Amino acid sequence: MKRKQALTLIAWMFPALVVTVGCNQATTNTPSETSTAQSEPVELTVSAAASLQDAMKAIEPVYKQEKPNVTITYNFGSSGSLEQQIEQGAPVDVFLSAAPKWIDTLQQKDLLLEGTRQDLLKNSIVLITPKDKTNISDFQQLTTNQVNKVAIGEPESVPAGQYAKEVLVYFKLFDPLQSKFVFAKDVRQVLSYVETGNVDAGLVYGTDAKISGKVQIAATAPEDSHQPIIYPVAVIKDSKNPEPAQEFVQFLSTDTAKAVFEEYDFGMVE
Repeated sequence: MKRKQALTLIAWMFPALVVTVGCNQATTNTPSETSTAQSEPVELTVSAAASLQDAMKAIEPVYKQEKPNVTITYNFGSSGSLEQQIEQGAPVDVFLSAAPKWIDTLQQKDLLLEGTRQDLLKNSIVLITPKDKTNISDFQQLTTNQVNKVAIGEPESVPAGQYAKEVLVYFKLFDPLQSKFVFAKDVRQVLSYVETGNVDAGLVYGTDAKISGKVQIAATAPEDSHQPIIYPVAVIKDSKNPEPAQEFVQFLSTDTAKAVFEEYDFGMVE
């Protein structure tokens, strides 16, 4: 009883003190509220080159363990087409291109979030044939009667097609093979053409050849036969989730992500 009377007396004599205590109690709830806000669901849209499809899908559950509140939606395609979509206002948070050209275009148009661009991955170009076609072992044989159709990505919009053209120009084969070319919308379509036997050979990334059990590598293009195959990544300036998008981009350079990329034969840019 004495304690209750004392508290009543304090409340009567010092009402401001009681109000202050109440305010302090309210303030202590702020960290909890902040934590709740930080764990609110976030949706990220990531546009990525078609050749990254398997690796990025493998990255998703790994990232989910670190950021359970983040949901990633992928949009895969040729880098040129993805760049066009972003330029036309598609709601994209992160762009991972198979060539610097398309990131350069966005940067020149001030469509990238400043300071977020970085070179991430490396790859190679290989000549592939169907698994049962064993009579081709080098690029020069593409001009022989053994080969009727050769698939490559469209050089103007598909990075793998751009690199393929450079390789064939290097071997002085691009013009002689004009009548044999079958152009594809992205590198995965090239792979599919070879897998199904619709063409006799195709040029794809080394990483694409690895994921298929229906093709074989006939030859690997020399490094000096094409520009370095670099995959840059950046956050799009109009992203509605710039901070979570930057966190995702930063994660792609961690040892955890590196282990996944290397499993799919991608090299890391040091």
